[in-house]
This record gives sequence, structure tokens and C-alpha cells, in this order.
Amino acid sequence: MNIKAKWYAWMAAAPVAALLVLWVQAQSAAQPAAQGSNVPATITPGSQRPVRPRTRQSAKKPPVAAAQPQQQQQQQQHLPARVPFTAADEAAAAIPGMPEARFWADSTADFKAALPAQPGPWLVLSSGGADGAFGAGLLNGLTAAGKRPNYSVVTGVSTGALIAPFAFAGPHYDQVLRSAYTKITAADIFEVGSTGESFLDSWPLKDLIAKEITPALLSDIAAEYKRGRRLFVVTTDLDAERSVVWNMGAIAAHGGDEAANLFRSVLLASSAIPGGFPPVLINVEANGKRFAEMHVDGGVGGQFFVAPAALLASTSNYQLPATQLYIVVDSGLDPAFDVVERSTPAILAQAVDTAVKVDTRLMLDRSYIAAKRSNIGFNAASIPQDFSAPSRGPFDPDYMTALFKAGYDQGRSATPFSSEPPAYPGPPEIHSSDKAGAK
Repeated sequence: MNIKAKWYAWMAAAPVAALLVLWVQAQSAAQPAAQGSNVPATITPGSQRPVRPRTRQSAKKPPVAAAQPQQQQQQQQHLPARVPFTAADEAAAAIPGMPEARFWADSTADFKAALPAQPGPWLVLSSGGADGAFGAGLLNGLTAAGKRPNYSVVTGVSTGALIAPFAFAGPHYDQVLRSAYTKITAADIFEVGSTGESFLDSWPLKDLIAKEITPALLSDIAAEYKRGRRLFVVTTDLDAERSVVWNMGAIAAHGGDEAANLFRSVLLASSAIPGGFPPVLINVEANGKRFAEMHVDGGVGGQFFVAPAALLASTSNYQLPATQLYIVVDSGLDPAFDVVERSTPAILAQAVDTAVKVDTRLMLDRSYIAAKRSNIGFNAASIPQDFSAPSRGPFDPDYMTALFKAGYDQGRSATPFSSEPPAYPGPPEIHSSDKAGAK
């Protein structure tokens, strides 16, 4: 696998609950693995095959550190204290030298000012972990069918945020998406071991981002920004408990190393699953002082982003300046029965999965109402209800390949999008075999 495919596939970052399951299993596997190797083997959920996380070739952090007992690792963490700042400082904070780089997601005035001068179709990419393979396949299928418009606005949250730059840059990046979502494994994206801020260390992701957000890609994004198109990526500012929208095209157009590093940091932050991966500290300035904000996964504030919540409210009369609204939902929406084990990771996994489905459906309904109020077409694509390929755990290449194909086939079909939100499911069907098993 080439390094670009390895890097981009980390966009399929697993939900935090799945990472908790992975972490718990990794801890039980780490001790025996350390006896015969400097690198601990981990077992992904549902798999009997060990997967060895990559090891850093650096004297700063020897691979053997990952095999140390958890308590010892935590004792060795000496995270520096953060520079104190106030709520007033945070409200006024800006990126040094790049005031146009971002705005608060709840600021209606800043949102309107950042939009293109001319209306056009909008593409909205949701969170969804490894299920981002569906969205990657859908985009490839739309391209193959000649039905993919030149979106004037592209927004992304979490996994969607990591698809978004390549979707925005154009169909000539489709092969990157295909390779990423059919070849990644868990070993490509993290190192086992607590960082003091997370259960896993995501340094491999950071290293790969640094290599794969190339000057050429940034140049392509900057050129499209100057033509009037907009690329927005969302993170969550934990200090403020507010979502932040990053104007990625403006950052790319700024040029220079600082802009490139900020672009990469935002992408890392956009999928920094709280508790699973370390948060990303982003330097800002306000009121004569410099300090660092703590940013995590954009999905904390909502599964996708169309506009500030106040503009989408049923009481609002705001009309979206778009010609069509396309929303790609990279997650399942229907309940999935499973007898939950009496363990913290299993309980958390089922609870998070349920909450995400409810939140996504509510956001779809709100977006549908806003589109109708705006007299524009509403188009939603989601994972087919009959998709049933099994997954052996986070970043299972076989599962992602099957889901990519499902998305690709839907993209090439006569109706890749629905004009209404997916229907709410009725009560589950009870089959005779289920009744027999319950006796």
C-alpha cells in the first residue's frame, strides 16, 4: 500500500466507543506481547488475528513504551500546564496573521459573510467512522456516472471533514479515496498506550498528515477558493463548548508553512475522538496574549454542518443561498439489536451508537425543513438498509471494501439520493427463530 492510501484511510476514525473496546483489548494483549517483541500486539474486536501498531523510529519515544503497564505510563506523563485565559479572551481569539481562518459555528453574521457570492450546490459530509467508505464510494460512483456537480460549498465533520478536502479539490482525487477506504487497518493509525489525555496515541496520524497534505493539494484548494468556492471543516472547542468552522480554502490561500501546519492541525483535530485520541491544541491570540485552545472531534457538536442552528430552526425564516442541498450520511440510521455485555466499553458503545442515530435523524429533519423553506432541492444519501456485510472491528478492509462498493453502486444508480430524509423504521420484525431462541 502506498503511503497516501495509508494516510488518508485514517479519516475512517472509529467512534469513541469502538476505540474504548479496542483499548481494553489492547491492554490485555500488551503484556504477553511485550515478552517476545518490542511492539505489543492488539486484537481488534471480532478478530482473532493480532494487529501490530506501527512503531516510531525515534529516540524521543521508544516503541517499548507502549508495552509498559498502564499505571506506569500515566505516572510518566508530564503534560505542561496550559496558559490561563478567560471567556472574554476566548470569545475574541483569532489565529495570528489569519483572522479569516475561522468563525464560531453559532455566528450567523460570520457564516453569511463567509459564503460564496454566487449560489450553487452544497455538499455536506457527515461523521461516521469507518463508514466513511460509503461516502467515498458514493463520490466515486457519481463521478463514474457523470452526475457529480461542482459543489460551491463543501462541509465536513469528523470522517466527513477528512473526505472533504479531496472531494473539494476534484474528481482527480477519487482514487485516493478508493485506496484509503479499501486498504486501511487499525495498525496504520495509532499506537497503543495512554498519552495522559487519551487511551491511544495518534502520532502515526499526525506524521502521515504532514506527508500527505502536500503543497500541490493545498494549491488546488487555494485555487478553488479564489474562484469563489468554499471548504468548511468543523472542530469542537472544548474550552468554550462551541463548534468552530474553519475556512480551509482561506487557510490554503494564505500560503506558507504556518498555514500548511494549521490546515493539518485542523484535520487532525476534526477526528480527535475525545478519550480515544489526544485533543489538538491550536495557538491563538486575543487581548494582547497568546494561548492554546483545546480542539476535538467536530462530531461532538453535531453529526454534520449545514448552517448555524439558529438559521435552521423551525422559527427561522432564513433561506439557504444554495441551488441544491446534498447530504451524505456516513453511518447507519436504523436500530441494530445486540445483547449488550455487562462491561463499560460495551455499554458505552451501544449508548453512543444509539445517540448518534437519533441526533443524525433530527439534524436531517431540520435540514429538510430548511431546504423546503429555501425552495431548493433536498438530497440525502445514506447506507442502504439491506447492507449487511460483517465487520471484524475498526478499519476492517473487507468491510470497508464492501461498503465502498455499496456507495459506488448507489452513486452510479438512477437515484443516488432521496428527496426526503430516510423513513423512520417501524417496530422490528420478530421471526419464528427469534421466538424459539427466547424460550
